Amino acid sequence: RVQLVESGGGSVQAGGSLRVSCEHSGNTYSYSCMGWFRQGPGTEREGVATISIAGGSTVYSDTVKGRFTISQDNAKNSVFLQMSGLKAEDTATYYCAADYGPCTGVPPIRVVDFNFWGQGTQVTVSS
Repeated sequence: RVQLVESGGGSVQAGGSLRVSCEHSGNTYSYSCMGWFRQGPGTEREGVATISIAGGSTVYSDTVKGRFTISQDNAKNSVFLQMSGLKAEDTATYYCAADYGPCTGVPPIRVVDFNFWGQGTQVTVSS
């Protein structure tokens, strides 16, 4: 089965940068899309970015476009989210997700489109 393990969360001051990583293992050879989501206290889980495994095309939510970058290293079975210009409102638990179906290629990035999830890593931005 697909296993997703996030790492790299932590605390940073506003304006700073942080990179979170997701290492995937298991039956990964046939899945097509990976994404990052986040969930802050008392909020619903929201999509942040997706990347197509085959072609590398990306989609971002409007709230992070221009500040966050999703990338992958297939040799290392890893997907990354580089976050810069962090704001207090970026504070959340960040989740890696994967699915066998293709990325939609357009926003919004929806929770229902992903069937496999990691446990999450906490990112805290202090103002």
